[in-house]
This record gives sequence, structure tokens and C-alpha cells, in this order.
Amino acid sequence: MRLVHLLGTTIATVALAGAITSPAEAFGGHYVFQGGTAQERAQTTKALDASSFDWGIVPEVVVIHLVRGVDSHALPGHIWIDTDLLNSGIFSWAVVQDEYAHQVDFLLFDDGIRADMNSALGGKAWCHGDATGLRHGDYGCERFSSTLVWSYWPSKHNSYRPTKRGDESAAMRAPKFRALMSGLITQRFAFAATR
Repeated sequence: MRLVHLLGTTIATVALAGAITSPAEAFGGHYVFQGGTAQERAQTTKALDASSFDWGIVPEVVVIHLVRGVDSHALPGHIWIDTDLLNSGIFSWAVVQDEYAHQVDFLLFDDGIRADMNSALGGKAWCHGDATGLRHGDYGCERFSSTLVWSYWPSKHNSYRPTKRGDESAAMRAPKFRALMSGLITQRFAFAATR
């Protein structure tokens, strides 16, 4: 299986990857805001900067829509965040990171990576369009985004902090997940460089 091979060969390449493992460093990504106050925009930026994940690997500019009362969600190239949630401060940061994590899936992953990642994270189906009626945590795409949030921002302030083994954000141990992501990102950049 590609994923097992990838896990076995990526430990040595972790330092080369675009997604770093040190929680002390952060990369904010490429995004623009639509709506929101200066304070809400600043809160969103703080949320992304709290993570050590390199959001800048997402190859497109993402439009972050700040809207009162909307259910926070993402589509390729777009994120909607409820400003009422942002006004709760640091509690909202995990949700902001979660929605940006979906951009990694939308804009970097192909069907093969999604299938491998779904298997590794224990999803029943990759995402909502693949099967309806499953619980939120049964979708691999949700397990992926939640695990990314916790793996790159392991803080007591992270509202996605797992409380038990079966939690979405605990679908894979953080060091193993970061190594997996490093390998995938290194592989994607190497492929892009040869095109």
C-alpha cells in the first residue's frame, strides 16, 4: 500500500517538507477576507498563526467569508466562518484551522491520496458527497481536518483537544500524522517540480 511505504520512507524527509512539525513556527497562508470587522479578521489571522502547519502550501488564494450566523464550512477556495463564533476568541481558532485544513484536501489531494488517508484515519467514506447519513466523525475528510488541527496546534486552548481515543482529532497520533503529511507534501512538491 502506498501509504505504508510512504510512512516508512518519510521520517528522514520530515525536515524537507512544507508542513513543519515545530509548534513554535507558523505560516499564515494566502487568503483574503470578505466581510467581518478588523477585530474579526485579526482573530482569524491569529487562529491560523497559532498552528505550526504551513497553510502557504495551499496553491490558491482562499477567500475567507466572515458572516454572522452562518454554519462554518468550506468549499474549494472558500471558507465561511460565523463571526459570533470568532467573537468567542481563542475557542474559535480550531474551527478556523479546521476549515482551512479542508482546503489542503480540496486543492492538494487527489483521489488516491484521499483513499489512502481515509484508510489510515479509519473513515467509513472520505466525505459527505461519497456517502450520506454517516456521523460527522465517520467521514475521513472530517477526521483528517480535525487531526491536522490537533497535530499542529497541541495546546490546552485547542477546542479540538482529544478527550478520548475515538475522538476525530485522535484518528492518528500527532507525530505519525505530521510525518505522513510531510511525506505527502514532499511528494507533491517533487511531482510538481518535474512537470
